[in-house]
Amino acid sequence: VQLVESGGGLVQAGGSLRLSCAASGTTFNINKMAWYRQAPGKQRELVAQITNSGRTNYVNSVKGRFGISRDNAKNTMYLQMNNLKPEDTAVYYCYIEGPLAYWGQGTQVTVSS
Repeated sequence: VQLVESGGGLVQAGGSLRLSCAASGTTFNINKMAWYRQAPGKQRELVAQITNSGRTNYVNSVKGRFGISRDNAKNTMYLQMNNLKPEDTAVYYCYIEGPLAYWGQGTQVTVSS
């Protein structure tokens, strides 16, 4: 399975970005899809996750601002990020979990104040 992320970039505080994660290869039996992020000098943290049933979960700092979704027909996951803050600056990684786990290569999100 390969994961290709896109949609990162530089945005001013209060702006929006939409990240995409396209999965190719054998994508059967994927249970969980998630977005993680890692800021410089910090540990990688879970930002949002979505299960096969569509149940979602978010880290408190992004609740009400970020929305995770998935299009199973396209094997693609999205992260809509609104009202971005400088503290959202990080490399964002997509992650899928089934019999095995896979990570994307990461996409940089930079929010200027």
